[in-house]
Amino acid sequence: MKLFPKKFPNDEDGQVLKMLYKQGVDFKESQDVDFFVAVPDKKSGESVLNALRDAGLNCELEKDDETEDWTCYCFIKMLLNYEDIIDIQKRIDELSKPYDGYTDGWEVMVD
Repeated sequence: MKLFPKKFPNDEDGQVLKMLYKQGVDFKESQDVDFFVAVPDKKSGESVLNALRDAGLNCELEKDDETEDWTCYCFIKMLLNYEDIIDIQKRIDELSKPYDGYTDGWEVMVD
């Protein structure tokens, strides 16, 4: 029995999911998804970090030594579902906006 290829929306998030699917990632198993929040500086980053943690998210703030950019990382174990990924990014964006932060993508580590 041949399985039909999974359909994904034709946008950046859909393309990432399609790539993960083609790499053999199991969409029936929860995956560790890292969401990125770009922040302008350490002070804003700490405010974003606190807002995200207050919302129950597991996050940390890091500075890239090469670029000097600050990023807040949120770690969520979840099924890879397009709508859920979009919803989480919107939620993170809403929580980050008051501190000049914005969602800047996501990734799944693949073996």
